[in-house]
Amino acid sequence: MESIINPMQQPLHSGFNAHSTAQEIISGIDLTGKTVIITGGYAGIGLETTKALTSAGAHVIVPARDIEKAMKNLVGVENFEPERMDLMNPESIDAFAERFISSGRKLDLLINNAGIMWVPLRRDSRGFESQLATNYLGQFHLTAKLWPALKKANGARVLSVSSYGHQMSPFDFEDPNFEKRDYETLSGYGQSKTACNLFSVALDKRGKEFNIRAYSLHPGSVYGTDLGREEPIELFKQIGTHDQNGNIKPEVQAKLKTLSQGAATTVWCAVSPQLDEIGGVYCENCDIAEIDHGQIDHRFDEPATIRGVQPYSVDQKNAEKLWALSEKMLGFRFDTK
Repeated sequence: MESIINPMQQPLHSGFNAHSTAQEIISGIDLTGKTVIITGGYAGIGLETTKALTSAGAHVIVPARDIEKAMKNLVGVENFEPERMDLMNPESIDAFAERFISSGRKLDLLINNAGIMWVPLRRDSRGFESQLATNYLGQFHLTAKLWPALKKANGARVLSVSSYGHQMSPFDFEDPNFEKRDYETLSGYGQSKTACNLFSVALDKRGKEFNIRAYSLHPGSVYGTDLGREEPIELFKQIGTHDQNGNIKPEVQAKLKTLSQGAATTVWCAVSPQLDEIGGVYCENCDIAEIDHGQIDHRFDEPATIRGVQPYSVDQKNAEKLWALSEKMLGFRFDTK
């Protein structure tokens, strides 16, 4: 079956690149009066994103499972508001969203940044596999509940921080929670990130009439995040980034992005006027990504080659199929009207 893909899914030649930093992207941008929610905005590239947007005048709300850790990490950052929320807990998402909606505020930017990677098999209280629950279903749920505030902004953007990892697996519509197949953590991670990409495609289609645009993005291969804290070192050895002692190879580390470079594509998607009339695309290196038809030679020990977007993860038919399945799994309708 032939993919149906947004014709805008091609590089703009934005003037930025893989080496651009969040500070360079935000330079000259005024976000005074803008309200932003960033999940996971207190660690890694999420923290860098919070710093960049608050430096431009935005008021940033940072939902966190661990408020104490968030407060510690955000010392010195002004104009942020910590809130308690757990993406694996639907009641927690509802409670957070209800508090925000009841405040009467508009929401200019929702950045679904929080995520987990390459973890052992775990399930939430509903039986959902943890990477799918955290990296995608929680984002779908949160976005749905915050939709009235996004409409109120008249120009909102919704970002899903995805990953090149989407290339590790398409979405398994027959067995998304590994109930029939053996659990493979790379496949679980891959399908959760494919889901993020498809979500942005379907969300943008529904949001356009309310001037809401959606984007997914790959931050790049970044050094210094705690995303891989549970990853088996054998996986890193297998893909060639670490030596036999489990240490990252110096030549690989030297090519990885800094945290500020890792946050740059998020910030670009959040504020770039180049995207004012474009949505539903997957971005990387501060630009729209090239579709990967097999022409890109990927090597994990060469981070610059870890790029491109698989057609299955931006296909409009898959996006609609996933939207319907997500509503069924979560037990509610995402009312976009």
